[in-house]
Amino acid sequence: MTVLFRVIGAIERAGNKLPHPFWLFWILAAVLAVTSLVLALAGVHVTLPKTGEVVEVKNLLSLDGIGFAAKSALDNLAKFPPLAVILVMLLGVSVAEKSGLLEALLRITVVRLPGRWVTFAIAFSGMIAHIMSDSAYLVMIPLGALAFRAAGRSPVLGVMVAYVAVSAGFNASPLVTPSDAIRSSLTAAAAKTVDPGYVVTPVATYFFSAVSSVVLAGLITLVVELVLAKRPEFAPSEEDGDPAPAIRLTAVERRAMKVTAGLFVLFLAVVAVLVVLPGSPLMGAGGSFVRSAVVVNISVFIALLFAILGVGYGRVTGTIPSLAQVPVIMAGGVAKIAPVIVLFFAVSQFLAYFTWTGIGSVVAVGGADLLRSLNAPHLVVLLAIVLAVALLNMLVTSGSAMWAILAPILVPMMMYLQVRPEAAMGAFMIGDSVTNAVTPMSPYFVLALGFVQQYRKNAGIGTLMSFTVPIAFVFLIAWSALFALWYGLGLPLGPGVSLR
Repeated sequence: MTVLFRVIGAIERAGNKLPHPFWLFWILAAVLAVTSLVLALAGVHVTLPKTGEVVEVKNLLSLDGIGFAAKSALDNLAKFPPLAVILVMLLGVSVAEKSGLLEALLRITVVRLPGRWVTFAIAFSGMIAHIMSDSAYLVMIPLGALAFRAAGRSPVLGVMVAYVAVSAGFNASPLVTPSDAIRSSLTAAAAKTVDPGYVVTPVATYFFSAVSSVVLAGLITLVVELVLAKRPEFAPSEEDGDPAPAIRLTAVERRAMKVTAGLFVLFLAVVAVLVVLPGSPLMGAGGSFVRSAVVVNISVFIALLFAILGVGYGRVTGTIPSLAQVPVIMAGGVAKIAPVIVLFFAVSQFLAYFTWTGIGSVVAVGGADLLRSLNAPHLVVLLAIVLAVALLNMLVTSGSAMWAILAPILVPMMMYLQVRPEAAMGAFMIGDSVTNAVTPMSPYFVLALGFVQQYRKNAGIGTLMSFTVPIAFVFLIAWSALFALWYGLGLPLGPGVSLR
C-alpha cells in the first residue's frame, strides 16, 4: 500500500503541473501548427483507403492556414456537434432537477429496497444519477451517507459507495445522459472524416451502458459487503450521530410522482402514435425506426420529456409555482455549463485545425497500417484502448476533453481496420470511467474526502484510496470482460448498432 500511495502521489504532482484544459488545447494547437509546418515541408501525404484520395499535410502557419483560422473561428464553434446537443438536453434536465423530481426518483430507489440492500440501492441510484451529469456527485454523496445512517450503518461507507458508483461507473447508466450526447457527437464528427454519411446517435451504446449499470452496481455490492464493509473503520460509531430517519417521500411528493407517471405514459403514447402514423415524418428512410427522428435527435425528445415531467412535478409540490419560472430555471441550468462552453471554444478550434491540416488522416491511416501489420485481433486492440485511456484518465479527468483529442485519431483508425466507431467509443467509455474514483486530480475526489471527514476527522487520502482502488481494479477487469463477452457474442451496443 505504501508503494501505491507513492505512485498516486507522483501522479498527483504530475497532474498538478498540467494547465487548465482550455490552455491545454491552445498549447496543442501550437504544437499542431509547428508539426504541420515540418510535415508539409517534408511533403508528407497519405492515400485514404476508402476513396483513394491523396491527402497532403497543409501548413497551419502558412498564409492559407492563418486565413483559415481567422475566417472559420465562429463557424468552428457554431457547428461544433456537442454544443447544440448538450444545450438542448440541459434545458429539459435542468427543469426536472430543479423541481426535485430527479432527487425524488433517487430516494424512491433507496427506500423501495430492504435495508440489507442499501448498498445496491445507493450504487444503482448512482448509475441513474448520471443523467444529472456532475451534479450527481452533489446529490448522491450526502444521500449515500443519509441512507446508510437510516439503515443503522456507517455513513462513511455510504459516502464511499455513492462516490465510487458515480465516479467509477460514470459512463454506465440505464438512462441516456448528457455525456452520451457529447461523446456521440464527437464520435460522429470523427467518423464523417472517413464516411461523410455516418451517423452516431446518443443511444448508440445504450444497451451496453444499461446492462453495465446493473453489473457494476452488483459488483460494488459484492466487493463492499464481502470485503470492504468488514473492515473495523467502517463499523458504526458515536461520531456518526443518531440514525437518520428513513428517506421517504411526503404525501405531496407521492401525489406529484403519480402525476409525473401519468405524464410519462401520455408522452410515450403521443410519440408512439406519431411514429406509427402512415407516412410519419418522424420515421427514417425506408420506415427505419433506428434512423428515425426519435432516435437520431433523441436529445430533443429527452429534453422535452424531462421538461414536461419537471413542470408537472414542480406544480404539484410547489417547487415551480408558475410557468414563468421555467425559462429562468432553464437559464440557470445552462449557466452551470458556462465553463464547458468556454472549453468548447478552444476544443472546436483545435479540432478544426486538426482536420484542415490533414494530420489526422496521416496518423489514422498510418496507425491502421501499423496495427494491420501486427495482425492483432480487433478485440485486443479495443482492450488496449481501454487500458491506455484508463491510465491517461488519471491525469486528464475531463472525459469530453480527452475524447475530443482521441476521437479524431482513434475513430478513423479503427474504421480503416473495419471496426465500427461505436466499438472504439465503447472501449473509451470503460477506460474513461474506472479510474475516476482513484485520481486525486478529480475535484470530486476532494469533495468526497470532505464528506468522509465530517464523520471521521482523522480520515485522509489514504482512507478514501483504500476503498476506491480495489473497486476501480475490479471494475477495470470485470467491465473489460463484459465488453469482451459482448464482442464475442456479437450483441448490439445500441439500437441498430452491432459491435463488430
